[in-house]
Amino acid sequence: MNNQALIFPDRVYTVSEITQLIRLELESSFPLVWVEGEISNYHFHSSGHLYFTLKDEFSQLKAIMFRSQASQLPFQLKDGLQVICRGRITVYPPKGEYQIVVEVLEPKGKGAFQLAFEQLKEKLAKEGLFDSKYKKPLPLLPRKIGLITSPEGAAIVDILRILERRFARLQITIYPVKVQGEGAAEEIVEGIEYFNEFLDVDVIIITRGGGPIEDLWEFNKEIVARAIFNSKIPIISAIGHEIDFTIADFVADVRASTPSAAAELVVEKEEALREKIAGLTSRMVNAARFIFEQKKSFALSLIQNEKIINFPNIINNFLQRIDELEFRAFKAIKEMQDKFKEKKTFFSLLNQRLRNGIKNILDRKEAQWCNFSEQLNNLSPLSILKRGYSLCWRGGGKILVKTADQVKIAEDLRVNFYKGEITCKVKKIDKEKRIIPLLEFNGNERKKF
Repeated sequence: MNNQALIFPDRVYTVSEITQLIRLELESSFPLVWVEGEISNYHFHSSGHLYFTLKDEFSQLKAIMFRSQASQLPFQLKDGLQVICRGRITVYPPKGEYQIVVEVLEPKGKGAFQLAFEQLKEKLAKEGLFDSKYKKPLPLLPRKIGLITSPEGAAIVDILRILERRFARLQITIYPVKVQGEGAAEEIVEGIEYFNEFLDVDVIIITRGGGPIEDLWEFNKEIVARAIFNSKIPIISAIGHEIDFTIADFVADVRASTPSAAAELVVEKEEALREKIAGLTSRMVNAARFIFEQKKSFALSLIQNEKIINFPNIINNFLQRIDELEFRAFKAIKEMQDKFKEKKTFFSLLNQRLRNGIKNILDRKEAQWCNFSEQLNNLSPLSILKRGYSLCWRGGGKILVKTADQVKIAEDLRVNFYKGEITCKVKKIDKEKRIIPLLEFNGNERKKF
């Protein structure tokens, strides 16, 4: 389209009109182009649209990829990624900026699926989903197996044939799913959750035949990896051929190179256990036979031994000796019993004498104690006070007054009786006056004065 035909020099245009003209010109001139560049300023919007800038050494171009196309990307965009884009050049009117609306985006140098595989593998490895410490061991003797696969593929035929041939008593439950194409990953996740919630199986096998990475892609999705990791039941991953690796193989508890190898892994321990039991049984039989022959030879040698021939006489002598020892033992026991009775009588008499002696000593000591207690009580100051005497104190009850010359006129004194106390003041002091005794003892006689 020719710009000269659209623009009139004498007309005044609005900004929106000029922008619209530029947009029409760009869209008509660049209906669909391929652009190569490095991603920068990448931003994932909550609406699902992707915003970024394509740049090279000298220029840059704003880009947008709408949700409908962005949801189809198998890998994640990030700054610094070299890509090739196909899209339409247009103008974003509110800002008057030209941009490319990307419809197809591929990484440069690597396929999109390979890049997505590496990105997810790195992410899950950092989270620890591949760590051996989380791997669950396979059961020793599985009886029930859950099989998640397509009911129409060759993989299920190979597995069933091997399991039937090696161990026909296994119970196998098949959960049919799509193994490629849209929705296959969701069905695989549903199968894992179904066995964990509703069926009591010992091990789960997830399998399909080989193919290009695009066909195996559903087993590289994050939802499948997390479902395998969260499974409480051990999972064997058997995806594709021996050279094929998927994210499911890295997360699974055991990776089998082929579907047939997965079946062999399940029954491997069963066969090994059978062989071990057979070997132990053979060794046990041979050992028992050897021991029997040894005992047989020993028994024959005993029969021919002179001591064995005279064994009845030896036994009779032992029995007689036992009777003799038994008689002597009973006799010794009776003698000991008689001595015990004598000692018992002696000790009873001795015990009674000891009791009587102790009682006499205690009676004497009790009488002495009563006498000493009475004397001590008579000497007690309280006993003296009880008989009518009193104690006189000076100095606020701190100094005992023993003579009249210890006090002064008008001094306060404290007098203690057996019951009660008085405080008095000294009015008169007679240092020569003495107490005239009422009684005087002379031997056992008592006289009044």
